[in-house]
Amino acid sequence: MKFLCVDCDQQMTFAERQEPGDGTFGASFTCPSCGHKVAMLANPMETRLVGALGVQIGGRTLDEQPMELTRSSMIGSEGAFDDFQKEDPTGVRWSPESEDRLARVPKFVRGMVKKIYVEWANERGITEITPSVMDEARVDLGLEGM
Repeated sequence: MKFLCVDCDQQMTFAERQEPGDGTFGASFTCPSCGHKVAMLANPMETRLVGALGVQIGGRTLDEQPMELTRSSMIGSEGAFDDFQKEDPTGVRWSPESEDRLARVPKFVRGMVKKIYVEWANERGITEITPSVMDEARVDLGLEGM
């Protein structure tokens, strides 16, 4: 959300934020071109909503990381957004060549493909997944045409 000066059509800049202690907050913005000022006052319900959403009025202009609110709200999901881990919790390692090969799998199915290889390797006592292990698994699972 941006505030624009009606007279200058310039984006207004954040000036200050005030929290009087009654559950409300106010923020003011100034036009860098003409100096026109505008203020916003949020009632207690709006203040709680803004706080719950993690919105920073007058704070930073960009999120520190993508999907920050989602990441912070997922309790007990450390690593849920990691694309790749070198070692599976089961102890299976991936060779650099197999990592490169797995990286070419579309992201939306990569986790499922990785899980299939890990389960296949675990069933056979294999501790490192290499391209040859991946080839063997594809044949064994009937996936060689995919």
